Amino acid sequence: MSTSQQDNDYLHWGHSALAVILAVPSDAPPSLVHLAVDNRAVNQAGQHHPLVEVQVGGHGRAWSGARSTGTAVGRRLRYDGHHDSVEDGWQWLRVDTTDPGTGLRVEVWFASPVGVPALRTWTVVHNPTADPLTLRAVSSLVANLILPAGTGVEDLDLHWAQTSWLAENRWRRQPVRELDLPDLDLPLHGHRSRDAFVVTSTGSWSTKHALPVGVLVHRPTGRAWCWQIEHNGSWRWEVGERQAGLYLAATGPNDTDHQWRHGLAPGARFTSVPVGIAVSDDGLDGAAAAITRYRRHIVRPHPDRRALPVVFNDYMNTLMGEPTSEALNPLIEAAASAGAEYFCIDAGWHDDSRSSQWYEVMGDWIPSTTRFTDGLGEVIERIRAAGMVPGLWLEPEVVGVDSPVAADLPADAFFQRDGERLVEDGRYHLDLRHPAALAHLDSVVDRLVADFGIGYFKLDYNIDSGAGTDVAAASPGDGLLGHGRALLGWLDGVLDRHPGLVIENCASGAMRMDYAMLARLQLQSTSDQQNPERYPPIAAAAPLSVLPEQAANWAYPQPAMTAEGIAFCLVTGMAGRLYLSGHLDQMTTEQHRLVAEGVAAYREIREHLARAVPCWPAGLPDWADPWITLGLRPPDGDDQPTYLALWRRPDAAAELTVHLPHLAGRRIQPRLVYPHNLAPWQLSWEAEPGRLTVVTADTTPAARLFALAPES
Repeated sequence: MSTSQQDNDYLHWGHSALAVILAVPSDAPPSLVHLAVDNRAVNQAGQHHPLVEVQVGGHGRAWSGARSTGTAVGRRLRYDGHHDSVEDGWQWLRVDTTDPGTGLRVEVWFASPVGVPALRTWTVVHNPTADPLTLRAVSSLVANLILPAGTGVEDLDLHWAQTSWLAENRWRRQPVRELDLPDLDLPLHGHRSRDAFVVTSTGSWSTKHALPVGVLVHRPTGRAWCWQIEHNGSWRWEVGERQAGLYLAATGPNDTDHQWRHGLAPGARFTSVPVGIAVSDDGLDGAAAAITRYRRHIVRPHPDRRALPVVFNDYMNTLMGEPTSEALNPLIEAAASAGAEYFCIDAGWHDDSRSSQWYEVMGDWIPSTTRFTDGLGEVIERIRAAGMVPGLWLEPEVVGVDSPVAADLPADAFFQRDGERLVEDGRYHLDLRHPAALAHLDSVVDRLVADFGIGYFKLDYNIDSGAGTDVAAASPGDGLLGHGRALLGWLDGVLDRHPGLVIENCASGAMRMDYAMLARLQLQSTSDQQNPERYPPIAAAAPLSVLPEQAANWAYPQPAMTAEGIAFCLVTGMAGRLYLSGHLDQMTTEQHRLVAEGVAAYREIREHLARAVPCWPAGLPDWADPWITLGLRPPDGDDQPTYLALWRRPDAAAELTVHLPHLAGRRIQPRLVYPHNLAPWQLSWEAEPGRLTVVTADTTPAARLFALAPES
């Protein structure tokens, strides 16, 4: 069944929730000129950026500057037909183009889940000629964002995020004109700008410095676009001005930023990394809801998606990599009685050295013979007897420099530069393109599952590869891209063999938090932050870049904490996927009861978490905000409660007013979800403006989770 319609020089495609218009003239490259929730008329005339940009050795660019756009190949591409289809609830469109200069055939693919205002797009480059070519950049998305008449770039805000170890998800909102994109009076000059606002990341930690996610909001209309680059390596996105508005371009690795070049032999194909983009007419919160719905369509089906079990991990602010029978046995009992359903033994279970550099000898993943009185198996059985599923920590992609595995595997099974192995923090980096590296990891996982009945792995990754490896690759960036894709294939294979296995994505916390990984894995560690008062802005902002039910926020209550301190930690965990730690075994009965109350409350609301979409009633948090808020509201048409998490940090005022426009005009019944029996907070609701005022008893740090249910 056709899902597209061609009208003169325009191709229309989409469904009830999404409208896409492509310009397909015969004398210019095709271009994406409309991407919105409907076909409201906009002026599509004028010069547009091509639908795809391809930089090829010997051809370069037709317009120099800081932009990734303006390639000679992109400028020469001509529309050569299209194909559309519907399959398994998704609509598909392939747009075919040809470059007469090189002979390259370039396909641009679009796929959209029916009824969701979002799509995924990628590019396939085919070399049908007899000559090899070198690719230096291939775009995944180039969109012309045309604005309504009477408005301009001055009316746009960009939301983008810096992120770093211990300080993840630091979103900021900036008017586009403040992004070093001044008004140049482009019509007078008759040219495009040479500059753009560029966000890029190089290396295997895809989110070590910035997020591959962004949101543009048109203030007068609320129209918004939210995008994500779905890649576990190097990437780049940019926004820049054009004469009739703005453009957005997103790519995986390229030569300029990431040392990526790829040889395209005769008959060969190259596929770019995918990019997802969602649209809304309801501003930031609407775009966040749309991208959340899209993410739920691209994640791998798994029992965990609905069960959302509570995981206890022994590491954070607890054993910190020193597990022993003596330390674990009371923790296992305490975690089970608090309501945990999985128990993960973190780093150290494999280590006999007891050295601070234990990671230099890891890699065989054999249980320690000195840490566990009756062996690791006895501890695992104790976890299972307590009613929990056992889990283990692994750092699979690395091998310690002094590990026997480093000598057993061939040299080409490791990342190298100029003939020498890449070394980072006492570790060599496995190259999963090599069959020996894959076989090693498969044997490790299969052995641990078979020998111990492991049902959970925390996969950590504590080094960044840099540009990549030049072994069997045209460039270091090409080697890294190949490894990243091989890693995804390995993960798919593990979950195919062990379909009930739950896998956590961790890379020193959230240094690789992308939807190449998260489309496959069940949980995402959101941070390594150990200070509970600094965690709320990380947890509250996480749902703009990761599904709420995947966002594993540490809750690490401790015996030395006050009751308010314990509740503060628990609310942080309950704002996403509750991920429990802490010395529960050393708590008083009342402290343990308070933890168990939080776990029980989370288990009652978690079914709603898997359907909720995020909102920020006080705006996206700044790192130092005294009050932090996160709303998890039901999708449109669902009368389930909105869950509102509130954190009052040091020096916060005793009163806060927040806005909940999706509840405006309705009477609501607030209900305290957690904690009970602590100082009460007073809530006052003004229905017409959708305004909630919270008054607290004092100004010490505290947190609460409320349910706001509309009255029928």
